[in-house]
Amino acid sequence: MRGLASSLLVLVAVAAAGGVAARETVGKTAPAYAPPPETSKFVAAPGVEAAQRYCLTCHSADYVSTQPPHMPAAFWQNEVTKMRNAYGATIPDDAAKAITDYLVATYTEPTRGGR
Repeated sequence: MRGLASSLLVLVAVAAAGGVAARETVGKTAPAYAPPPETSKFVAAPGVEAAQRYCLTCHSADYVSTQPPHMPAAFWQNEVTKMRNAYGATIPDDAAKAITDYLVATYTEPTRGGR
């Protein structure tokens, strides 16, 4: 019983602190944010349209171009799957295959030299 009372006391304290924090942010606006300028573009190759349409919705081409250059096809397949399953990217199956093929063809050694 004593453990339950202690747990409830902690819960009430945490809830009260959260309420104070919430009241302190009412009426305040979020600080302005401007993403850093793009420093790269997707390589022009078959499948680039799908990558531009679905990948650039959430992140820049910089994110892709800074991935390790020696990653095999399975890495890119897993990345596309992760974006769909973990991050909720709404990439249709046919576009996912086109994007994976594009990434393998343009962002895996030795093909990276074109960037």
